[in-house]
Amino acid sequence: MSASLELWPSSPRGTAPSRLDRLRRKVAELPCALLLFAQLTALVAYPFIETRAGDVRETGRAIFGLIGLLVLFLAVRAVRATPALTWVAVLLGGPVVLLTVAEAIWPLNDVLAFWSALLHALFYFYTGYGLLRYMFADNWVTRDELYATGATFTVVAWGFAYLYVAVQLIWGNSFTIYGETNPGTRTWFELLYLSITTMTSTGLSDIIAVEAHARAFVLLQQIAGMLYVALVVARLVGLTIARFRQ
Repeated sequence: MSASLELWPSSPRGTAPSRLDRLRRKVAELPCALLLFAQLTALVAYPFIETRAGDVRETGRAIFGLIGLLVLFLAVRAVRATPALTWVAVLLGGPVVLLTVAEAIWPLNDVLAFWSALLHALFYFYTGYGLLRYMFADNWVTRDELYATGATFTVVAWGFAYLYVAVQLIWGNSFTIYGETNPGTRTWFELLYLSITTMTSTGLSDIIAVEAHARAFVLLQQIAGMLYVALVVARLVGLTIARFRQ
C-alpha cells in the first residue's frame, strides 16, 4: 500500500466502504487536486475579506493564511515528501504559524509583517520545489501529477506575492497602480494579482513595479513563468501523449 493511502485506513474486509471512506480515499489519492482547489477557492473568497475594514480584515487575512498553511502541510505529506522537505517544513512552518498569529494581534508591526512575508515566501517556494520533484520522479504521469501542474503554479505565484510584500517593506513605494500620482503601499491581494499576471505572461496588470529592486524580482518571476511552461508543462504533456500512443 502506498504511503499516501495509509493516511486513511481502509474499511474492514467484508464490508463495503462508506461514502465517507471513498471521499477520504479520493483526498489521499489526489492531494494536489485538494491543494489546487483550496487555492482557487481562496482567490474567490479573499476579496470578501479584503473589503472589510480595519482589524476585521487583518484578522481574517491571518486566519486565511493559517488555513492555507494547513493545506500545504497536508499536500507536502501526501506526495511522499523527502526527509529534507519534512525537515524544512517544520523549520519554516512553525515560525510562519507563530508570525501569522502575531500579525493578527499586531497588524501594524512592520517587522513582524516583513519576517512573516519572507518566511511565507520561502515556505511556498520550497513546497513548489517539492511538487516539482514529485512530478519529475518518474516517467509515468498520474492524474494527481496533472493536478500538480496547476498546484505548483499557484504555490509559486503565492510565494512571489509574499516576496513582493517583503520587498515593499524594505524599499517603500516599490509598486504603484496605473494612474496613481504617488506610489503607495499595495495590499497582499493586489500583489498576488501582479504575481499571477506576471507568471502567466498574459500582459501587464494595472499594478506596476516602479522601484529598481522590485523590477528585478518581477523579471525573475517572468523568467520562472516562461521556464515553467517550457520545461514542466511541455514534459508532462509529452509524457501523456506518449502514454496514449502506446
